[in-house]
Amino acid sequence: MSLSNTPAPPDPGAAADSTTAALAEPTRKVTARWVTGLVLVNVGINAAFFGPINIFIGQQAIGIDEDNKEAILSLVTACGAAVSLVANPLFGALSDRTTSRFGRRSPWVLAGAILGTAALLALSGATTVALMVLFWCLVQLGANAAYAAITAAVPDRVPVLQRGGVGGLAAMGQTVGILIGAVFGAVVSGNYMVGYALCAAALILSVLPYLFHRNDPQLPKGEKVPFRLGEFVRSFWISPARHPDFAWAWLTRFLVNVCNQMTIVYLLFFLRDVLKHEDPALGVLTLTGIYAVMVMITAVVAGPWSDRLGLRKPFVIGSSGIIAAAGLTMAFFPVWTGALIGAGILGVGFGAYLAVDFALLTQVLPQAADRGKDMGVINVANSLPQVFAPGLAFLAVTYFGGYLTLFITAACIGLLGAVFVVKIKGVD
Repeated sequence: MSLSNTPAPPDPGAAADSTTAALAEPTRKVTARWVTGLVLVNVGINAAFFGPINIFIGQQAIGIDEDNKEAILSLVTACGAAVSLVANPLFGALSDRTTSRFGRRSPWVLAGAILGTAALLALSGATTVALMVLFWCLVQLGANAAYAAITAAVPDRVPVLQRGGVGGLAAMGQTVGILIGAVFGAVVSGNYMVGYALCAAALILSVLPYLFHRNDPQLPKGEKVPFRLGEFVRSFWISPARHPDFAWAWLTRFLVNVCNQMTIVYLLFFLRDVLKHEDPALGVLTLTGIYAVMVMITAVVAGPWSDRLGLRKPFVIGSSGIIAAAGLTMAFFPVWTGALIGAGILGVGFGAYLAVDFALLTQVLPQAADRGKDMGVINVANSLPQVFAPGLAFLAVTYFGGYLTLFITAACIGLLGAVFVVKIKGVD
């Protein structure tokens, strides 16, 4: 992917019409500096998400009630994910309508980061399950506001033929954030309060480079659609009959994310209780490191490769199948070596998937004026699995055969996601 270090000139006609700058399909390649800011925001948001999900909420649950740690983890993460189901499309839609002189997306990136940071610091001192639920929901509210805005910035500013490459770099940023969360978990040696503080710092600091080079044109107030509550609420329903490609893309992303979440949600407990790892947090860091390296390699390779070929679906189908294979590896080789191999397979598949499926999704959006809202609806397919997956994982581990059932179920769901990609007709 070629990225110029000089500021990109505006799209044709943009100088004469600021509406064009805000809503037109982008044709100029974005700069390396802008992409760097985008990547760093993804790093901070994912550190704030996955440090707690993978390590700190579990450790906090053990400290509050070790016998019910799985139930507490499932409750807290599911409630937070439920908030994100509403927050992501809502803040995406609000950013579509924002007429701030700082642009449509930037104010929400900043406000969301501030709220998420404050909530993480409050969560670090929670001593009851109720407070854990409350503050984690606020973390999700803030971080999803920032994530909805930064996600919508890609179809706003990045031309189609550059989106695979930018999607790959964004995926790399997400993975670095996940890895940083695991590093925090290992270095704080079980002191989750310090871990939450580190995640909070990562979140607030990560947004600053983007905000200083945001390339976020203002939407003129005259172009904002008048607010009518009924129409606003109805706009979140995107008819599968009218937009079938969007519907199939949403469903496949949902299924693959359910597979991925089920594979990782109890990783700390899997290492602790099944593999009897002497240091489960360090084990999570090791597996996350392997996963992260493979994601970064395949994301930055697969994204530009799909741009050059002009193809998305073969990459998405193949990577979905690889993700499912990771679950099967964990199911049938429940030893440390099997976990290492499974982490590598999951990273290979998810890196390519994140890069190319993101580009595919931006090509099936119904209309430019609703990019934030529509990408928010797509992001529900990322968040909803956090509601379903912990519950399914809890049932599988507790009542239906343990971790073997958990990982096999995850693999089957992922394979369904691969199959349904063929239903998308408007993208090759």
